[in-house]
Amino acid sequence: MRGALAGLLLSGFFSGAGWAQQNGVWVQVEAQPTLVRGQNRARDYAQVVPNVNGYAIGSGWYVVALGPFAPETALNVLEELRGQRSIPADSYIVDGSQFLQQFWPIGATLDQTPAPIVTAPVATAPVVTVPETAAVAEPIAAEPVIVADETVGQARASEALLDRSEREALQIALQWAGFYNSSIDGAFGRGTRGAMSNWQAANGYEPTGVLTSLQRAHLVGAYNAVLDGMDMELVRDDATGIEIEVPSGVVSFAAYAPPFARFEATGDLDATVLLISQPGDQTRLFGLYEILQTLEIVPADGPRERDNDSFFIEGIDGDRHTYITASLSGGAIKGFALVWPAGGEARRDRILDIMQASFVINDGVLDPGLTSPGEEQAVDLISGLAIRQPILSRSGFYIDAEGTVLTTLEAVEGCGEVVLDGTHVAQVVHRDDQLGLAVLRSDDQISPLDVAAFQSGTPRLQAEVAVAGYPYGGLLAAPAVTFGTLADLQGLNGEQEVKRLSIQTHPGDAGGPVLDNGGAVLGMLLPKEPRNGQVLPAEVSYSINASSINASLDAAGIGYRTTTSVQAMTPELLTREAGALTVLVSCWE
Repeated sequence: MRGALAGLLLSGFFSGAGWAQQNGVWVQVEAQPTLVRGQNRARDYAQVVPNVNGYAIGSGWYVVALGPFAPETALNVLEELRGQRSIPADSYIVDGSQFLQQFWPIGATLDQTPAPIVTAPVATAPVVTVPETAAVAEPIAAEPVIVADETVGQARASEALLDRSEREALQIALQWAGFYNSSIDGAFGRGTRGAMSNWQAANGYEPTGVLTSLQRAHLVGAYNAVLDGMDMELVRDDATGIEIEVPSGVVSFAAYAPPFARFEATGDLDATVLLISQPGDQTRLFGLYEILQTLEIVPADGPRERDNDSFFIEGIDGDRHTYITASLSGGAIKGFALVWPAGGEARRDRILDIMQASFVINDGVLDPGLTSPGEEQAVDLISGLAIRQPILSRSGFYIDAEGTVLTTLEAVEGCGEVVLDGTHVAQVVHRDDQLGLAVLRSDDQISPLDVAAFQSGTPRLQAEVAVAGYPYGGLLAAPAVTFGTLADLQGLNGEQEVKRLSIQTHPGDAGGPVLDNGGAVLGMLLPKEPRNGQVLPAEVSYSINASSINASLDAAGIGYRTTTSVQAMTPELLTREAGALTVLVSCWE
């Protein structure tokens, strides 16, 4: 941990738990359904950050929290530790009013009488007295056994009164707690009894395999406690024709931006809910499926599936976990999206389950022309949502009929993934660090409209040349062609492997083909970077000689075409020919 953050954590701490619970706040890191798990997690965090405390909060739930802090200090600590990924992304600030008995540090307050459970909203938490010097106790292996409120016979009798939905609810809670992995059928067979017994043992009860009324309340209470502060609320939106429960404790309606109704974060928990509603047919459904995957809020990794009338998309990375679903019915496409910060899977899973179960389609569809006043619009936004962007985009060109692409080495350096024309994932099959070129191939079947023919003759000085490329990345649907002249057959310092061009180019053009006026490739445009300490003027660019490129390809065993033709083309025909062989090369994280 950086020293500045350590100082912030320590300087933000107030001596005296009573003062803190009256005036301070806490960063709640996570919650666990058993004391032993809570202690283990508190111990883990205590090795990374100071001021780790643990409290029971009732319903058999145990939280790990940092603090107490002044509110502004707590916010700084929360943001810093989230940024370092030292704590889960869905950690949040609480006032401590729900804290009861302290269980960490071990020995701090375990011998005290637990604070009374608060049954009505209060502004401050119960005061917990902390001894000036806490005795170090031996680790507690398990929570003390709680006296059952019923005998086994009485528990069986009360269990017999449960209806099927109540019995299924217990299996769901056992499954969520990690003790049951079979079907939810309401039948308490050997698997369910074993799960009950294991849950009882883990929570300090006698493992009888039959839950008493108190234990059932404990189990279900723990299952529901993860939703504390989420305030799940049923929303009926007539504009979209959708009814669904949303976590109103962390998001609220922000705007209509067809096809979305956006619910955005109201606090420091970076969550988003989208309601999807638009008129359409199967073609529009399929298009929506493709477009959504370009959004910045949808990480590239994760399962996704589309059939004839519905789809789901799941995107997961180190920052967020996004789930989107939509279906087509009666000429309307409707669905929803939940975007949740990474690291809070237990809470996210519960919220998603509730949203899926509560989702109802009503009459009505969002007007495609509806926008909110002041709605932000830009070419890199879809309905106000940012499109996922590559690290950089450069140009390349096909050198054979199988779709092999030549490009600048700059286009592939430090990339997690390289994509051709926004569609085909490619791999580097050859690189030449000295010349600064790379050769790419994709596993996809690519059939280029045209391929390069390298000029084997010597071009004439001051001859007209053209560069084809994507100067503005993917903003233009087709490559642009820029015309100039061949200024010299070597570099300014006599470099023989390059030609000097008099032409205005952009960074995105690098890697594109340099062509003579007959469409033959004279070389590949290099990135415009200082050479030998010199910064090139705006109108000066370099290209690698076709002969140097051919020698590098020969050494790698990669085939290519050559030509000796000097037949001239009109600028219009040359532009069309160049566009057929030029490729957009995008570098992604």
